[in-house]
Amino acid sequence: MNRYVFPDGELHEVGAVVSRIQAAGLEVRHLESLREHYALTLRRWIRNLEDSWDEAVAEAGSARARIWRLYMAGSALGFEAGGLQVHQVLAVRPDRGVSGMPLPPGAWS
Repeated sequence: MNRYVFPDGELHEVGAVVSRIQAAGLEVRHLESLREHYALTLRRWIRNLEDSWDEAVAEAGSARARIWRLYMAGSALGFEAGGLQVHQVLAVRPDRGVSGMPLPPGAWS
């Protein structure tokens, strides 16, 4: 993966990401795990690749197409088994204590 798919890519633990966000003066407003969603997304990408295999090979070559098929299949399994995680973090830079974020549904008025 490091050599062929994401050279110089790094996966950071979510707590370390949140700490860096806060150290930069931002306020974390929402954090969500997208692990199950990403497994489904990868499965759809694999299906799309398989459905367009000849075009993918013509565009990128058979070796690269096989590498990406293997990467996506292995990653889907990793997300499904819980060994891989992906998170979405929403952060804001408050302006004198005002976040600019709306209150969640059902919040006190």
